[in-house]
Amino acid sequence: MEKNEKQVDEGLQGNEKVETAIMALQQEPTGEMLAHTLTVIRRRMRESGQLVLALEAPAGEMMQVQAIQTKDGQRWWAAFTGFEEELKGSGSVMSTFLTDMEQLFRKALLADEIQGVILNPWQKTLMLDKTLIRIILGEE
Repeated sequence: MEKNEKQVDEGLQGNEKVETAIMALQQEPTGEMLAHTLTVIRRRMRESGQLVLALEAPAGEMMQVQAIQTKDGQRWWAAFTGFEEELKGSGSVMSTFLTDMEQLFRKALLADEIQGVILNPWQKTLMLDKTLIRIILGEE
């Protein structure tokens, strides 16, 4: 592989479909587009798709998933469709790892301290609250 070719981790290949669906939803925020976007995410999840998670280690504590607090005071886990998205808004280099979409969504449902998962909080953003996560998982 040539040095200038972008190398995408295997688990992230196909996530551009999710980004495209999110951008379409942002341009046309309708129920139909939301349903389409959730379907695209469900397909990627079933293909064993992965997301990039940023980790933080508060002083003296164990590593934990980075949470973003919205203006209304709610906390959300931040997940990214690719490393480029993760780098766009962070002022500092963070520890990251790849995680299985389904595992992340299931853990988010169990975490009382968060509202859900924000995909790509800096751009191509989609806030998945627990109701939308259940829909993606096929539980609603």
